[in-house]
Amino acid sequence: MSAILYPVAANAELAMAAALGRAAREREAHGLAGEAVVFTTDVTGPAFADEAAAQAAFAAPLAEGWARLSEQILPGQTVGHAEAACEDGHRWTALAQPAPRTAWRLMVSYWRVATAGRPISAPQARAARRGKQPLDPKTLQVMARQPLRPIAPQQPLDIGLFEVRPPDAPHIVMPDE
Repeated sequence: MSAILYPVAANAELAMAAALGRAAREREAHGLAGEAVVFTTDVTGPAFADEAAAQAAFAAPLAEGWARLSEQILPGQTVGHAEAACEDGHRWTALAQPAPRTAWRLMVSYWRVATAGRPISAPQARAARRGKQPLDPKTLQVMARQPLRPIAPQQPLDIGLFEVRPPDAPHIVMPDE
């Protein structure tokens, strides 16, 4: 099995048009960029009404494996929810509103190089809450989009999956049958 070579770029548009290079692993991407990189997936390109048109427009990146299509709800619409009810043998009633309009967008996975506008790591929400200064909306968006990081490394398990500590002798580890 061959690894996918992801583009190394500052943003998704540059990943599509003028990547610094391609890398499968972080250390390779770091070598190409000359600075810290982070793996990310961003939306880019125009929206298409149907999947076939999007596939035709983005055939090359889709074939390489570092891009995929995603159906997204167009902004400014409300999404209706069905109420659970058991009527005439059906669990769900019909929606009061029609289904929202959607568009197909290209999702590009790439190694993002740190820039002044988008640094590699933003502050964690738990640390920012402790601060007394209010946060601007852009900072909140960045914090909401980043994955959670642990405060400390996870400690190894002291006993195995099929081992137990008896209540009368918690210092002993016994196999569980």
